[in-house]
Amino acid sequence: MQDIGAKLSKKQAQAIGALLSTRTIEEAARKIEVAPSTLYRWLQDDTFKQQYQKAKSQCVSQAIARLQSTAFEAVETLAAIMRSIENPASSRVTAAKTIIDTAIKGSEIDDLLARVEALEAELFARGGDGQ
Repeated sequence: MQDIGAKLSKKQAQAIGALLSTRTIEEAARKIEVAPSTLYRWLQDDTFKQQYQKAKSQCVSQAIARLQSTAFEAVETLAAIMRSIENPASSRVTAAKTIIDTAIKGSEIDDLLARVEALEAELFARGGDGQ
């Protein structure tokens, strides 16, 4: 979020941070000491909206990266639950079902990605005009 303040005032850049870290517009306005009506007005401004959307998108991307970084550990945890005879059968079955369902979804996504890539390559080979 380095360039958030590039086209905004200092207070507007603070507002974006407040909007991302609070639950309501009113709470964000209090946090940066502006009237809620000011924040609502800024949210109608195209430049502010664009920078706010960019910041939200960056936050989501960071959250996804963090989730992905723990995915291996999550799989290992499920596998350990599934393998442990000390766990109730229902827990072991749930872990096994989660592993199977996720593996199937991953396979389906890989298949769809390969098909999309093949279609894109074919479209590109035809000159990109779909003819």
